[in-house]
Amino acid sequence: MESPTAQKSRKGLNRLWHAAGYSLAGLRAGWGETAFRQEAIAAMVLVPLAAWMAHSWVEFVLLAGSVVLLMVVELLNTGIETAIDRIGPEWHPLSKRAKDMCSAAVLLTVLITATIWILALVQRFSA
Repeated sequence: MESPTAQKSRKGLNRLWHAAGYSLAGLRAGWGETAFRQEAIAAMVLVPLAAWMAHSWVEFVLLAGSVVLLMVVELLNTGIETAIDRIGPEWHPLSKRAKDMCSAAVLLTVLITATIWILALVQRFSA
């Protein structure tokens, strides 16, 4: 088994290669979570739709970027919740607070994403 700190001693392309492997493992782990899987499937539809809807690269970045941002926040939420669950199964007010704050971050990101998409759709179909 590899040392938990092995990545810190790697250099150059070897470090990048291993980092990419860890990132892919994280995406596979995220796929196992229902919320992330739903967001990833939505992204498969919304990112190409963003390319069709956008009139400029800025619009595309806002539309597609908001969807990717939601996936990023969901992964962070899941990672933090997993770490808290690793500490122990008993209820603790600080654990609840951390999980609630992560949930709030996801909610705010959903609201931002929905607002961007609604405004873009209104502009696209009202013109």
